[in-house]
Formats: sequence, structure tokens, C-alpha cells
Amino acid sequence: MELLEKRIVSDGQVKSSEILKVDSFLNHQLDPELFLKMGEEWKRLYEGCEINKIVTIEASGIAIACMAGLIFGCPVVFAKKGKSRNVSDSCYSTIVHSFTHGYDNLILISKEHLFPEDKVLIIDDFMANGAALEGLIELIEQAGATVVGCGIAIEKAFQPGGDRIRSKGYRVESLARIASMDPENGITFVR
Repeated sequence: MELLEKRIVSDGQVKSSEILKVDSFLNHQLDPELFLKMGEEWKRLYEGCEINKIVTIEASGIAIACMAGLIFGCPVVFAKKGKSRNVSDSCYSTIVHSFTHGYDNLILISKEHLFPEDKVLIIDDFMANGAALEGLIELIEQAGATVVGCGIAIEKAFQPGGDRIRSKGYRVESLARIASMDPENGITFVR
């Protein structure tokens, strides 16, 4: 998606060959107009797939998933990180390692919100090693629901996550695929 790539180049900050800071528009300060365009693009890419639910993970994926849910006309469920008192004991759960934070998280979705008849699109802001995506796929499959595909805003294609998820037969549509990045030479995209 050219619009997102241009925004990454103009407003993103390459901190290292593995860290891209996009908090001015994607995951701290949010650009709703950009998110609307992203949701419309995922809708175009998954046209006819009968998606009836969108799933994401707490917290950065929630805003873009909500915009996508609006465009798709379906509810959005987010996997919570950790158990809280207001979550039912009846949950699907797994452990995922956070590339960004460098530690493991228990993630869970209440069984009240995911059903075998659901056709799910997973939405997330970043994919690097694919651990969050694998965890979400596991939760959806625990529910007996169908993973229709995955919509990723920014994929670090030079890291193994995208290839690993695709090799398992899952459809992944990333709106910007970064081939390489470093503070000296900037960013190149997969073409």
C-alpha cells in the first residue's frame, strides 16, 4: 500500500536494523484517516471471504482492528495479555513471546466471544518473528473457528515470521513489507 509506505518513510524512525518507530501515526498517536484507508484495503483484499469476526492482540492492534471491523461490518475481539478479575474463567489461552518487549505474555480470549462458526480475519500492526500471530491462530483454532487470513500493517519481511506463517498455509496480506532497514540507508520495501 503506497500510502502507508510513504508514511513510514516520511514519519517513521529507523532506530536499528530491527526497530522501526512509527508511534507518530500507528501505535501511540493514531491517524484515523490512514486507518480507514488500511481497513478499506483489507476489505478489498479479502472481498468475498465471508469474514464475520476480526481478532487482534492487546494493545497496538486494537485501533486498526476496530477500523477494519467498521469497514467489514463485524465485531472485533482482542486477546488480553494476562488474566484480570473481569474476564471469565472459561478462556482460550496460550503463551506468546513479545519481540518488542522481550518477554512472554499469557494471552487469552473468553469463550463467550469466539465460536466454531466464526470466520476470522486477524489484524495486527507489526509482524517480525510471527509469535503474536501464531498465538492468535492457536486461540482461534482452540475455538474451532476458521482463520480466513491475516492483515498486517507492517511486515518486517527480512525476519522469519511472514514466511513461517505462510508456509503453514495461512494467507497473510501485509500492507507494507520492509525488505531491509538501517539508520544509515533508511528503508527498502519488497516489490
